Amino acid sequence: METTVNLNHPPAPREPLLAALMTATAVSGLIDAISYLGLGHVFTANMTGNVVIIGFAAAGAPGFSVLGSLVSLAAFLAGAVIAGRLGTVMRTRTPGSRLRSILALETVLLATSAVVAFTTSHAVYTLIALIALAMGLRNGTVRKLAVPDVTTTVLTLTLTGLASDSTPAGGTNPRVGRRLASVLAMLAGALGGALLVRHTGLGWPLLAGALGTAVAALAVPRGSSSD
Repeated sequence: METTVNLNHPPAPREPLLAALMTATAVSGLIDAISYLGLGHVFTANMTGNVVIIGFAAAGAPGFSVLGSLVSLAAFLAGAVIAGRLGTVMRTRTPGSRLRSILALETVLLATSAVVAFTTSHAVYTLIALIALAMGLRNGTVRKLAVPDVTTTVLTLTLTGLASDSTPAGGTNPRVGRRLASVLAMLAGALGGALLVRHTGLGWPLLAGALGTAVAALAVPRGSSSD
């Protein structure tokens, strides 16, 4: 008896992680709204922005903090290093299990930052460090998952793919739904974060970020078939 193999629909073992990663992408938009609007024009998820801001500040442009951006960069890199070490420790675990654990750590860090924000108004650098550390942990983990077009913190390559692979460019629009969903998720997170910061301060949007990350962790499927 011959066995028929379907070559048109190969298995996609990481597809079940998309819901969790899209939720995390929305949280990134929220987080950068909090940090940029509420912590002195600093990014804690988008590190490209910090490098550019340091250049602006070095040129004497007003309203930008070199120290804040350096703290964010240092904490983010520390988080990425920790993610790499944890990835080595957890190398025998499934991708979903590793992502779930890192999102749980991110939830704890964001919840801690919310407590700090509710408790004092003079802990800007502490908040920057906590949030950037959480984002570095997540980025270091998501990078190794290598889910196409879903980085959760930046959209430059995603937008480039939308344009360069589009029909007008002679492409076939691969993963167009996923790419658009990433853009809309971050846009929604940034909009919600900006509204919360403007009307409630820092504590509530940080708490919302912690809850959103917890939802992302719960959205990671359990079981070997999902991972």
